[in-house]
Amino acid sequence: MGTASKKLNFFVDDDVRKDMENLIPAGQRAKVINEALRKELLRIKRTKVAEKLLNLRTKSAPVSSREIIEALRKDRRRS
Repeated sequence: MGTASKKLNFFVDDDVRKDMENLIPAGQRAKVINEALRKELLRIKRTKVAEKLLNLRTKSAPVSSREIIEALRKDRRRS
């Protein structure tokens, strides 16, 4: 059983279209575009999460490695 799909209409630059038509067989274009979009969306998500983490880091007090290890040990004992 395949994944649900939906047709989208959007514009691409002419040079991108030409390269796609020259390099990717017609039956493979949707697959290549989907994979490229997945990779780019994952990159964007990771960038946003990293920005949030850096923002949180500037707002919180510094924690030593020793404190982190001790907190992990306590948490593991509770499990």
